[in-house]
Amino acid sequence: MTRDQESGNPARGNQTTAEILRGAPGLARESRSLWSDARSRLLRNPVALAGGAVVILLIVVAIAAPQIAPYDPMDQDLANSMAGPSLTHLAGTDVHGRDIFSRIIHGTRISLRIGFLGMLLGCVVGVVLGLVSGFYGGWLDTVIMRLLDVQLAFPGLLVAICIIAIIGPGLENVILAVGIFSVPLFARVTRGQVLTLKEQEFILAARMMGAQDGRIMLTHLLPNAVAPILVLCTLRIATAILTAASLSFLGLGAQPPIPEWGAMLSDGRAYLSIAPHVATTPGLAILITVLAFNLLGDGLRDALDPRMKA
Repeated sequence: MTRDQESGNPARGNQTTAEILRGAPGLARESRSLWSDARSRLLRNPVALAGGAVVILLIVVAIAAPQIAPYDPMDQDLANSMAGPSLTHLAGTDVHGRDIFSRIIHGTRISLRIGFLGMLLGCVVGVVLGLVSGFYGGWLDTVIMRLLDVQLAFPGLLVAICIIAIIGPGLENVILAVGIFSVPLFARVTRGQVLTLKEQEFILAARMMGAQDGRIMLTHLLPNAVAPILVLCTLRIATAILTAASLSFLGLGAQPPIPEWGAMLSDGRAYLSIAPHVATTPGLAILITVLAFNLLGDGLRDALDPRMKA
């Protein structure tokens, strides 16, 4: 018997009971504080903030591209073919006399569309497979993960090229190819989080209360696994944009005269010696965009890592 029990004083026992009864709200407050800490760490990271600012600027440019671009990206002026940068054409013109700056602005919309939709497709399919694989385990886990391991054995760009070779070039097919080769990474990250969480007490309590498998996965497991998935989403957008540009550079993605950065880079490579701005401008656009998303993703990873909590 404790000293409180021997003295007949139930105060300490009542206090412990009250703490237990207040456990769930306390956990909710702790959960909110973890996200607040992550936001504070992110705001103290100037590199991540710079990347986020560039990402926001790119989104604004993509939305308002028709209003921002000084010229129509398809208009040709053969008399000013491959003209250098000037006040009239800020980034010069290409071999057909089209304004490169206007094409870069409209290309932002295309690249972000490919990046976000390709990432979203890979995320949805990969998260579903990861949840099912990690939650049920057994032969289902073995089959799903071994099939994904086979895909991971090949470079992502090679997988995308094979898919495009089968279904044909085009923006929609590029989005599909980018989404397919992103599935294994999302599945493995989600599965790892599910394996860590599914044996914890709150999952066992949900089972004892009669919660169905789908409810457990969607309302208990997935919200607790969202942090690494969010980081991966940011990084995969950068990978998707770079892959789409690579496919277009090879002639397997967007087809001329669509103002896609990879296709513009491919068109300008033949004129590097006489008009380097035709190729370097879309190359810089790809570099800045991919770098911005990577910096933002690295900042989110550091901010959402519990080990970084002071």
